[in-house]
Amino acid sequence: MARFNKMQVLKAVSSTGMVPVYYHQDAEIAKKVLKACYEGGVRAFEFTNRGDFAQEVFGDLIKFSAKECPDMILGIGSIVDAGTASLYLQMGANFIVGPLFNPEIAKVCNRRLVPYIPGCGTVSEIGFAQEAGCDVCKIFPAGCVGGPSFVSNIKAPMPWSMIMATGAVEPTKENLSEWFKAGVTCVGMGSKLFPNEAIRQENWQMITGLCREALSYIQESRG
Repeated sequence: MARFNKMQVLKAVSSTGMVPVYYHQDAEIAKKVLKACYEGGVRAFEFTNRGDFAQEVFGDLIKFSAKECPDMILGIGSIVDAGTASLYLQMGANFIVGPLFNPEIAKVCNRRLVPYIPGCGTVSEIGFAQEAGCDVCKIFPAGCVGGPSFVSNIKAPMPWSMIMATGAVEPTKENLSEWFKAGVTCVGMGSKLFPNEAIRQENWQMITGLCREALSYIQESRG
């Protein structure tokens, strides 16, 4: 059972404006990364379903989070079918993210009032996802489907849209400013927040610093 209700999840995602996206097969490393992000001010985190036994790592991570990062809202990403969504909801996922929009996942999430953030590449897909009850839609891959200009063009006729940009997002002042001025609600960010060198050297302070810096740029962009 998710520890946070739908409104708490949506508030955390929109107020912080950034959802780190991460996967590692080693649960201990995943825990260190989660904690580093938490210490940097992150309050919503997406672990991705990208490797064998990812659900076992997620199970360890969500228990760790409840004790060590009590305000962290932990979700699961790379979900493409309803069965996998159900598995992770049973394990306590607070939100579900996917690279595509699957109406069957929307039904599973709506039944439990858990946010589903689907990947969309067109205005019609965003419209269909909203019709299915998706409050936040992920444009993905954001850099390929039109970048910040795609967001501002969506917001013109559909100003109610809550957009998460994932792909081609970097933790720099220039890049984040562009996305937020275009009107995104939040961004999803992966490898740029987790340099291989930092993981290899177990330099968790570097990750904390990158998160803190990115969040400050987001706040600045919002004025």
